[in-house]
Amino acid sequence: MHEGGSVASGDAEERRLAWVYLSRVVEGPCAALSALIESVGVVEAARAVRERALPEVLRGPTELRRGIERAEADLAHIERLGGRVVTPEDAEWPAWRMLGLRQLDPAQDADAAVPLVLWVRGSRSLLETTERAVAVVGARCSTGYGNHATGEIAGELAARGWTVVSGAAFGIDGMAHRAALGVGGMTIAVLACGPDRPYPVQHDHLLAEIADRGLVVTEYPPGTSARKHQFLARNRLIAALADGVVVVEAGIRSGSRNTVKWCRRLGRPAMAVPGPITSVASVGCHRMIREGEAFIVTRAEDILDEAGPLRLSLPGAVPPNPEDNLSGDEALVLAALPATGSRLPRAVVTDTGLALPTVRATLSALEIAGLVGCDGHGWYRMRSSGASGTGAIVAAHEQHR
Repeated sequence: MHEGGSVASGDAEERRLAWVYLSRVVEGPCAALSALIESVGVVEAARAVRERALPEVLRGPTELRRGIERAEADLAHIERLGGRVVTPEDAEWPAWRMLGLRQLDPAQDADAAVPLVLWVRGSRSLLETTERAVAVVGARCSTGYGNHATGEIAGELAARGWTVVSGAAFGIDGMAHRAALGVGGMTIAVLACGPDRPYPVQHDHLLAEIADRGLVVTEYPPGTSARKHQFLARNRLIAALADGVVVVEAGIRSGSRNTVKWCRRLGRPAMAVPGPITSVASVGCHRMIREGEAFIVTRAEDILDEAGPLRLSLPGAVPPNPEDNLSGDEALVLAALPATGSRLPRAVVTDTGLALPTVRATLSALEIAGLVGCDGHGWYRMRSSGASGTGAIVAAHEQHR
């Protein structure tokens, strides 16, 4: 939802152009810029970048491309591809998924930041397709055993209604996407380059099919070439968009271990499929299992036992007033909404003292539970919110923590 329901459409367009401009300026994660946007708003942050009215920590990352003014052209380009840009102000933004990245410490890893925007090809909703998702990644030089195991596991997950997330690389990634498509399931390819740059080039047709039936997602604007460090940053998005990560075949120095690292830092289960003890392609998987970095899994049922939604035992007597069964951020945000009328997220921030992304994510959870709604003027309380809504918010909160 745009942050001002009653704001003129011209202001909404100005904010969208500001998001796109900043995405082009930094081309990837930038925790300092994200903090500036949260503090002063995206339009003011864009102005500060253009005028170099910035703290020292941001001058270096923004200096090279701050003069590139092609936001309108970038939007036109992605539309020609049949895609769009999704910003944190859009209802499609996967707020719960991104909330996990917000809790990481950028001082520990410079890539530990929420993407400014996501460039998306495909007609499906990004929010809906990531509600139940598992990442399946692995070796580029996969073996026949690895391809078979991936086809069985990814195909079964997709057939059960789970989205298969991967990186569109050769080997295990490509097999995971094909297996999901083969059973008519959903799959998401996360790229380390612009949405118009198929990588690898040989997967041009595969990516076109994924865009037609699933989604192709990247944080990099059109025209951005793939660079080595961008693959490591990309891996955090693969982990963030899924309920868990499964590795099928990995060498001793496999990049899949980097995806597992992000998965573990996000508090989500990491899993590995064992291979023959003589297989060099499975040495990384065996090491992760032996050292406790990943659970051993051999079939889809094992994966769903680890990554599936929590089954919570809710209290037998649920209070008729949903506020009585809420706590923490949910209780604060719901209390900040008036009994009549609606409020914008920034007004809720002022009343609660919570960060703006936290307010947005919490409002989304309350909406899922049927406790609040939104329209052109802001967020409002639903008039009838009974026990079922309370149970849903508790389950939603626990599932996405």
